[in-house]
Amino acid sequence: MKKILVPLPSYGFDPTEVAIPWALLSKAGFDVIFSTPEGSEASPDMRMLKGNSLGLLKPILQARHDAVDACVAMQVSDEFSTPLKYDEVKEESFDALLLPGGHDKGVKEYLESPVLQALVVDFFVANKPVAAICHGVVLAARSIDPRSEQSVIYDYKTTSLLKSQELLAYNLTRLWLGDYYLTYPGLTVEDDVKSALADQSNFKTGPSPLFRDSQTKLKRGFFVKDRNYLSARWPGDAYSFAYEFIKMLHA
Repeated sequence: MKKILVPLPSYGFDPTEVAIPWALLSKAGFDVIFSTPEGSEASPDMRMLKGNSLGLLKPILQARHDAVDACVAMQVSDEFSTPLKYDEVKEESFDALLLPGGHDKGVKEYLESPVLQALVVDFFVANKPVAAICHGVVLAARSIDPRSEQSVIYDYKTTSLLKSQELLAYNLTRLWLGDYYLTYPGLTVEDDVKSALADQSNFKTGPSPLFRDSQTKLKRGFFVKDRNYLSARWPGDAYSFAYEFIKMLHA
């Protein structure tokens, strides 16, 4: 059984971007192993899970019911409740790496972890499948291969959360949520990722992200696959992203 490593922050991961791939990977027969900074159980962004303080925008911004159900099921699974510590995991113990996102400030310990950045480099050097979605692409972009002193995705095509998406969510909610939707005020995910690329034309925005994908509407989702690397933009791409990752794992 192939083992898929999914590192998470202690708090703030996006429930859709973790639970939907977990559910589909588990159903496909893969062994999903989680990792957190100290080896303690991670907690999702509760605002995304419960819709707290989202007001009239709750139906649009909160995780959809299928993702909420998947997250609840994931949280009672043995693998989720017994994560490994970041510094306990080694690339050679796993067949692939999945980097989910999340925008609450708690994800900074995940995005800025030198241990995880070195681990991402190891997976790229080993040419193993690496999949990143939303803010997870930031972690990949910040992972510098010491041999080239460039990001591991320097010459890859990629996507990530779009600047237009990030700023729209911020502007819609800033009166009562402040900068909740800006993980790094003054620096969008798209700009952060583009700064790591050899050619900014390698950043792909895809079609307008108006609707979320689903089991029956996979064409609504968007992803970019380049060699061993897969990327997607937001929770609305989670199903198509996960199914494409499964194809890569079977290949």
